[in-house]
Amino acid sequence: MNTPPLASGPEGREALRPLLDTVLDALGEGARLRGGPLPAGGPSEVAERVRAAVGDVLPEEGDPEALRHLVRALAEGAADPADPFCAAHLHCPPLAVAAAADLSVSVLNPSLDSWDQAPAASELESLATRRLAEEVYLRTPGGAGNCATGPHRPDALITTGGTESNQLALLLAREALGPDVRLVCGQNAHHSLPRSAWLLGLPVPLIVPTPHGTLDPAALETIPHGPLLIAATAGTTDAGLIDPLPEIAALCAQRGARLHIDAAYGGGLLFSARHRTKLTGLSAADSVTLDLHKLGWQPVAAGLLAVRDGDDLAALDHRADYLNADDDTEAGLRDLLGRSLRTTRRPDVLKIAVTLKTLGRQGLGTLVDQVCDRAREFAQLVHDHPGFELHEPPTISTVLFRPASATDDAVAAVRRKLLTDGRAVLGRARAANRLWLKATLLNPTTRPADLAGLLHLVEGTTPR
Repeated sequence: MNTPPLASGPEGREALRPLLDTVLDALGEGARLRGGPLPAGGPSEVAERVRAAVGDVLPEEGDPEALRHLVRALAEGAADPADPFCAAHLHCPPLAVAAAADLSVSVLNPSLDSWDQAPAASELESLATRRLAEEVYLRTPGGAGNCATGPHRPDALITTGGTESNQLALLLAREALGPDVRLVCGQNAHHSLPRSAWLLGLPVPLIVPTPHGTLDPAALETIPHGPLLIAATAGTTDAGLIDPLPEIAALCAQRGARLHIDAAYGGGLLFSARHRTKLTGLSAADSVTLDLHKLGWQPVAAGLLAVRDGDDLAALDHRADYLNADDDTEAGLRDLLGRSLRTTRRPDVLKIAVTLKTLGRQGLGTLVDQVCDRAREFAQLVHDHPGFELHEPPTISTVLFRPASATDDAVAAVRRKLLTDGRAVLGRARAANRLWLKATLLNPTTRPADLAGLLHLVEGTTPR
C-alpha cells in the first residue's frame, strides 16, 4: 500500500485540489438531500441515515470514497446556520474567507505550545489579541484613555469560547483575590459561571434574582462584604439583554470588587458605530469574555478573554522544560504556555485576523447592523400580527415571541414539530414565567421576505 499523501510538503497542494472538489461536491449533495435548514425525521431517523451511510467506521480495508460519503452524510444531517429558517442559537454562518483561512491552519498544523512549532502564528496571535484588547479597553465609548495612560497594557487570550473564557476569568480572580473570592452574578448569567466556581473550588456563588431579565445594581448593594467577583452580562443567551454596565462598574469600584463582563454575545457590537454605545462601561471590567463565533461570523471556535491589566495573565505562567526552558526563553524564543491552560492548541487566531484585516471595522460593523436591523424588523412583524405576542423589542438580534393564547406545552410542541419536519430551527427561552420561541438572527443575508416566511411557517404549525 502506498503512503497516503500529506496535506503539506511538496505534494500537498496537488493532493488537496481534487479532495477539495470532492468535499465541495459532497457538501452540495448533502444540502440537496437535506432540502432545508435541518434534516427531517427527528433523532432516530437521522441516526439511522448516518449509520447506513457510514457502515463500519474502522473496516479491515479502507474505502477510497469515505471522504465523499461521510461529508455528504454530515451535510445531509446538519443544521445549516446559513439557512434563514435556522435561527435557534448563537450559531452563526461562518464567512467564506474565515473558513478558507481555517483550512490553511489544518494544512500547516501549527501548535501554539512552543515557538518552534508555530513561529509566525505565535507572533500573529500576539498582534491580534493585543489589538482586540485595545478595542475593548481603549476604544469603548466612555472608556477612551482608561488604560492608555496607566502602567499596564491590556491583553487578551484566545479561547475555545465563552465557557473557557469565563472559567479563566474566575481563575484570575481567585489568583488576584484569594481562594475565598465569591462569585456574584444574576440568574440571567451564563451557566458556565457558577459551574466554573464549582470546578475551581470557590465558595458557593451568590445568584441574584433578575425578574426583569437584567441585573439590578440596587440588588448588589446588599451583598455581603468580602472578596467578590461580580459578573455582569452583555448579551444574555436567552434574550440578548445587556446589564446596566456603568452602574454595576461604579458599584464594583465602591465595594472594591473585581468586575467580569461576559460579552460573548454582545461584544461584537464594538464593531458597529450605531450599536457600540450599548457597551458603555465595558472598559471598566477587569476581564471581558468575547466570542467571535457569534457576532464575528467565525467557524467554531473563536473565543477570547480580554483583561484590562495584562500583568494579571502572569498567574497562568507555567514551565515545562521541553517546551519553554529558561535558557530558551532568555534567548528570545517566545514562551507560549502561559497563553492558555491547554498545551496543544491550533492557531484559531488566523481566521480571526484574516477576517479583521479583510473586512475592517466598517465591514464587520455593517454585518452587525444588518442582523440587528433584521431582528427589529422581525419583532415588528410579530408585534403587528394579531396571532402572535412579542416579549419585548430586541436589544441585539434575539427576538422572543409566541403564538397568542397558546399554552407553554403548545409552544414547546410547535418548536419540536418544526424541528422534526426539518422546516425551521427555533430556540426556546423562559421569560416572565412563560415559555417563548426564540429567533436568534445572525445571518446578514436574511431578507425581509424570509422573516415573513418564518412567521407564516410558525403560524401554520400552531394548533387552532
